Amino acid sequence: MSKVMIIGCGGVASVAIHKCCQNSEVFSEIMIASRTLSKCDALKEKLAPTTKTIITTAKVDADCTEELIALIKQYQPDAVLNLALPYQDLTIMDACLACKVPYIDTANYEAENTDDPAWRAIYEKRCEELGFSAYFDYSWQWAYMDRFKQAGITGLLGTGFDPGVTSVFAAYAQKHYFDEIHTIDILDCNGGDHGYPFATNFNPEINLREVSAPGSYWENGHWVEIPPMSIKREYNFDEVGEKDMYLLHHEEIEALAKNIPGVKRIRFFMTFGQSYLTHMKCLENVGLLSTTPITFNGQQIVPIQFLKELLPDPSTLGPRTVGKTNIGCIFTGIKDGKERSIYIYNVCDHQECYREVESQAISYTTGVPAMIGTMMVVNGPWNKPGVYTTDEFDPDPYMEALNKWGLPWKVVENPVLVD
Repeated sequence: MSKVMIIGCGGVASVAIHKCCQNSEVFSEIMIASRTLSKCDALKEKLAPTTKTIITTAKVDADCTEELIALIKQYQPDAVLNLALPYQDLTIMDACLACKVPYIDTANYEAENTDDPAWRAIYEKRCEELGFSAYFDYSWQWAYMDRFKQAGITGLLGTGFDPGVTSVFAAYAQKHYFDEIHTIDILDCNGGDHGYPFATNFNPEINLREVSAPGSYWENGHWVEIPPMSIKREYNFDEVGEKDMYLLHHEEIEALAKNIPGVKRIRFFMTFGQSYLTHMKCLENVGLLSTTPITFNGQQIVPIQFLKELLPDPSTLGPRTVGKTNIGCIFTGIKDGKERSIYIYNVCDHQECYREVESQAISYTTGVPAMIGTMMVVNGPWNKPGVYTTDEFDPDPYMEALNKWGLPWKVVENPVLVD
């Protein structure tokens, strides 16, 4: 029995809230809090007749720590699940710290205004020291470690699918299949088709910033950075088929490089069709992916935020998206003195997700692990003061929960490796 505040009411939050309401034994009460109260109320009205979970709603500005603190003190939750934007991670962590309440999220912090001089100075120092230039990294949140320990609360970072489940797959492989893990290739394949000429499957602003940035991977103790989309591979995905995939920078690489002893190389690949890449390059060329404000008709706008308003809302893609996702990790290493390779992955069907929770599979594969990670914290298995990623805990209860709550996984020995 627990009482959880969920901040956000977008596509991922909707899935997580649906799954919390299916799991009333753990989530006896939830609060849905967002800047747009009408969305929270509409979701409550839909779900309340179907669940024993008591649902309340509230309006809150997740950019305002004082508002968050006031709401947390009023509601007194056992944990706060942050499903707002990564820009708001730190304000929500500050509020949780002030109220001594556990914090859970699905994606690491990145700055909304990448031209802010104070942020820029820290960012450029990090680029020089670590060797990758992505706007997102764990350093801002790892800096809360001592304060969370002193407050006696858990901060669980990145319990989506990637990051999140992929990191749990790594911990599971390390525990059950390897004495040494040498390489990890994380493969994220979306074989779905929504029928639009161009749309993103999660927040367009976050998605397009991530995809258009330089790629990077971890090799022999350091980062190797490459131009955007410059490394391409093909892979035949179970239940999806042959797809082109491209090497990107991704946050779980940073945590796994720190937490998997002796790992020699970690890469992240995501599939894209040529139409998506052509549209994205055109938008980039005309400046619509820029985060630098411009003046238009006497007011300032941020181009990528304006573009977000023009594109289809990812939460509306569910009814029209068909096909499957396949997301997992290929590991190589040593077991009992012999070389070994395995592939742990999940296949998720877009239409099955829509029939269950009125969502496409991208939101589903993030929202379900968000609920599971929160359950791990409030139920106790992962309740440990400090700030951690999902690979730092016992993976077994999380892996069991994936099978139970809609994301069953497979383990394949001797898979085809990525060259």
